[in-house]
Amino acid sequence: MNEQPKKPFLYVVVCAAGIAGDVGKLLAAAQDRGWDVGVVATPNGLGFIDAAAVEEQTGYPVRSAWRSPGDPRPLPRADAIAVAPATFNTINKWAAGFADTLALGILCEAQGLGIPTAALPYLNSAQAAHPAYSRSLRTLREMGVLISSYEPHPPKSGGGADRFRWEEALELLGSKAAV
Repeated sequence: MNEQPKKPFLYVVVCAAGIAGDVGKLLAAAQDRGWDVGVVATPNGLGFIDAAAVEEQTGYPVRSAWRSPGDPRPLPRADAIAVAPATFNTINKWAAGFADTLALGILCEAQGLGIPTAALPYLNSAQAAHPAYSRSLRTLREMGVLISSYEPHPPKSGGGADRFRWEEALELLGSKAAV
């Protein structure tokens, strides 16, 4: 019997940020590098993406809510996770151990499961100046989360999309996500 080798599976966690609609760039880059991909959106992040287009691109349903007991798992087990864009809210709640959404639950559990995880923060410099943000980044790094080099954009500019490197998530994960 000729079985296809299993491709590594990447979860892309999408948060509510203006650039989230461009997540297809990360999905395409991951697929070009041999990944199968599924998207988990925060509840607010769901409104920032074209879920039907994402589902067509990945072949998997976009997840944003817990499944009911006994329901089948709609996505395979993650070999790695990319959080892109990672918002101020998600970064702080994740570092504090909040699991009040499916996305945060997956992220909190990933650390204990040893799943390689990369985060691409996208926030403005006023949010980044809040002391909780630097503490949260430090905590996430101590947990082994790989953090991108993105520099926060000016407040009220909605900017930085041209400097946001979606593929940096894959570069950060590199061989750490090999199956």
